[in-house]
Amino acid sequence: MEIAYSLSIAFQSLQPFIIATIIAFLSLIVAVRSFFKRPHKSNAPGPSTSPNKDEIKGAAPSSSCNCSCSSNGNSDSAAVVCDCGGSPAEEDMVTANNSNAVAERQNGVSMMEQLVPEITTHALSYLDYPSLCRLSMTNSLMRKAANDDNVWKALYRKDFTWEQDNVTPINGWKAYYAATRAIINVNTEFFNIIRDRSLPGMIRFWLNADYVKCVHESGEQFSGFNQVIFSWHLAFNLQQGVDFHVRDVRARVLTDVAWVTMKTYFDMDNGAYNMTNVYEFHHGRWYLVHHHSSMLLADGDEQHILNG
Repeated sequence: MEIAYSLSIAFQSLQPFIIATIIAFLSLIVAVRSFFKRPHKSNAPGPSTSPNKDEIKGAAPSSSCNCSCSSNGNSDSAAVVCDCGGSPAEEDMVTANNSNAVAERQNGVSMMEQLVPEITTHALSYLDYPSLCRLSMTNSLMRKAANDDNVWKALYRKDFTWEQDNVTPINGWKAYYAATRAIINVNTEFFNIIRDRSLPGMIRFWLNADYVKCVHESGEQFSGFNQVIFSWHLAFNLQQGVDFHVRDVRARVLTDVAWVTMKTYFDMDNGAYNMTNVYEFHHGRWYLVHHHSSMLLADGDEQHILNG
């Protein structure tokens, strides 16, 4: 009786352990069965799973392309063979693109850069000064084309004058164009000073030398820096809100001397004047050393003078 009771107590104490052992054993059995039921890849040849002809006809066209590249040992002459199954037009387009790519690889330049120099020069002649400067900063070949002397000569004719067609600038037409533009900008500043009636501006504009001269439209001549500035002081006090327009500006620039001729129309009713400004280059800038203004003769007056 005592033995049965002891076994009952022992069984009750081991009951949780026995239940856990049974659950673990059952889980192991399930795992083993699942492992053996998993499909395994086989290296043996099996039936083909490729789609049939009907499936191929109904399938959407694939974007993959069976392309191959062949070379004769030179990377520049590699040929691309493409069999994409496209239309003849698409195949021609692919062939043309391949031909252009091979040509560019062989020459190292684009189609634009392979133009005949005369055509390039003619095309660049339609550009203005800022556009031509920006183009020269793109690459070495475009810089060479944009710096061509004929291009800048054509631009000089278009922006300034044809009168100096036989001139051969020492540093080329590009440098001559830049120097001409600089002196014309300086000459524009001269008329801005007159329009503002700024005596301090006129003092800075003239070279402080004893050989400078100024001839006003009245015909009176002033020599020396002090006398020239005094003449402008009188002119600014007499003039009241002068309106004028400058036309036919022509410039000739040498190393350190330049002169500018122009026609100036005051109030558009009081006649026109021929003006000439002569500049000298000192200490990194241009200074005015001679100014001459005279009445522009009418056609009848000019004919009267010629006839004596």
